Amino acid sequence: MEFKHTSVLFDEVIDNLQIKADGIYVDGTLGGGGHASGVCEKLGKDGMLIGIDRDKDALKAASQRLENYPCKKEYVQSNYSNIKEVLRDLDINGIDGATLDLGVSSFQLDNEERGFSYMKDTKLDMRMNQDDSFTAWDVVNSYDEKRLFEIIRDYGEEKWASRIAKFICNYRKEKSIDSTGELVEIIKSAIPASARRDGPHPAKRTFQAIRIEVNDELAQLKKAVGEFCDCLNPGGRLCIITFHSLEDRIVKQEFAKLANPCTCPPEFPICVCGKKPSIKKTQGKAICPSKEELEVNPRSRSAKLRVIEKL
Repeated sequence: MEFKHTSVLFDEVIDNLQIKADGIYVDGTLGGGGHASGVCEKLGKDGMLIGIDRDKDALKAASQRLENYPCKKEYVQSNYSNIKEVLRDLDINGIDGATLDLGVSSFQLDNEERGFSYMKDTKLDMRMNQDDSFTAWDVVNSYDEKRLFEIIRDYGEEKWASRIAKFICNYRKEKSIDSTGELVEIIKSAIPASARRDGPHPAKRTFQAIRIEVNDELAQLKKAVGEFCDCLNPGGRLCIITFHSLEDRIVKQEFAKLANPCTCPPEFPICVCGKKPSIKKTQGKAICPSKEELEVNPRSRSAKLRVIEKL
């Protein structure tokens, strides 16, 4: 299956990175190489792109897409939160910019074998790294009702989390839940028909929650924001695209801490803690897709881009 993915907020990311022809840039969620192609377009032969992805299919597809650009390129199968380790292994001390696109790629959603989509009946998987052993099957079939409820409530922000967790555990008494189709039907039966008539697909929030748990996405993101900021050279920029409020909240809060690390009580007339900002925000509000982009790519509707610059 061809690795297709429409890069969200493409022009906004490339513009905000302020790419130097001889700079070193990291795409921490390489995917099919969409944003990376925009970076490589502006890099000369002395510039470098470092592409990181957990998905080996993505690395293969991106390397083929980017092979004709003259810049230097390095591809690493890893989690983007391991950025310091990746750079250390490449003997690189600092980078001039980086981008993270936290969305699941269209390839992963559309590839039935990966088990990300609630629109296709396939095995429960949802691993971003196919070499990992822990899958969605393990979450759905081994977590107790309380833990399932907490995950679906917290990671899916699903108001019917309690009923969904109960219905999953009741179903498991008869047999294991082995496919996405089975899980979708259980979720549908747990949510009252009146609540299913409006809004997104009834399984959307629960699938999001399970995917986040399988891939430990929020903990990795929280770690990564500070790590990437540490790796930036002065003037370097970090662009992060999020797709739901949980991710965006983490990015917003971590950026705020780094931009204003002072821990002095507000009534103090001057700062005495000595903690200085390491970054600055480049705009007040998050950047959202244009009307034109929404028409071309409806999957971009929940995307938000936040950008900081290293001081």
